[in-house]
Amino acid sequence: MSVIYVLLAISILVAVIFFTAFILAVKNGQYDDSYTPSVRMLFEDELVRPSAPTNREKKDADKKAKKEKIQLNKQV
Repeated sequence: MSVIYVLLAISILVAVIFFTAFILAVKNGQYDDSYTPSVRMLFEDELVRPSAPTNREKKDADKKAKKEKIQLNKQV
């Protein structure tokens, strides 16, 4: 029975050592990604769908169309 206690203590000690090594590696930047930022500009951008025009944009477009229509009438 005492062998189980010894093995249990050793396994917990090994687990603590590995956990401490992992925490130190993370704090020291071991897992920081230094490659992806340099090639990020090569990735395809997601397409952004244009939003529906707002009321103000609709009014501005109507005004512009009216001005163009008036200018065309003056030319004729």
